[in-house]
Amino acid sequence: MKIVIGQYYPTESILHNLDARTKLCATVLFIVTLVMVNSWIAYGVAFFALSTVIAMSKVPPVFMLRGLRAMMFILAFSAALNIFLIPGENILLEFWIISISAEGVSQGVRIAIRLILLIVGSTVMTLTTTPIQLADAIESILQPFKKIGMPVHEIAMMMTIALRFIPTLMEEVDKIMKAQMARGADFDTGGLIKKAKSLVPLLVPLFVSAFRRADELAQAMDARCYRGDVNRTKMKIMKYSVSDFWAAIAVVVYAVTLIFVDRLGIL
Repeated sequence: MKIVIGQYYPTESILHNLDARTKLCATVLFIVTLVMVNSWIAYGVAFFALSTVIAMSKVPPVFMLRGLRAMMFILAFSAALNIFLIPGENILLEFWIISISAEGVSQGVRIAIRLILLIVGSTVMTLTTTPIQLADAIESILQPFKKIGMPVHEIAMMMTIALRFIPTLMEEVDKIMKAQMARGADFDTGGLIKKAKSLVPLLVPLFVSAFRRADELAQAMDARCYRGDVNRTKMKIMKYSVSDFWAAIAVVVYAVTLIFVDRLGIL
């Protein structure tokens, strides 16, 4: 079970050298605009833009797309819900209370494509940004809310730690499954309900492992006299560069173009 989101791929590229705040804002704008559109031509523009960004990141596409394997159930489930539940005039298949329409199939495929683009787009950011850079970017963006008493630093740290430990916990699940399969556990045979019940024994050791890792992390941070943002300095100060300026312009042009072609596609 491989989860790529949350990992960092060290290499030298234009995206790796961009400011983390630029990449974070660009990712948020990419997600928001992708949710707003619903035409095939808009998805084509988003796919082309994302492919260009992946090429610029110098991260192997196979490594990046590998993270979709663990999300296949969510993708299939979301697409199936739309295929079976959305009514339409053009009925393709009708059996008992089940009715599949062309509109439902179309919407199901759109949802699957949208989720794939969202997952890969978010993965690009985490693969080209270290957890420390991401925490500093979140803290910097949320800095104005600190004036009203919001614990900005703590929120940024918790979000970054949670994102960083996603692949770690998934690897732990994979190890526990293999250990139980070696002892005779069966996770592959049976129906959907039986497979779901077979996953219950994974929860106890997974929670124990998660709490143990959280305790070890807390002790390590305490041993290093971590006290949040109290008198805290940064070794590397984030600074915007000319590349960030042009990247921001490119992202805005992309967002405007995507919405414009979506309106043309709908009309």
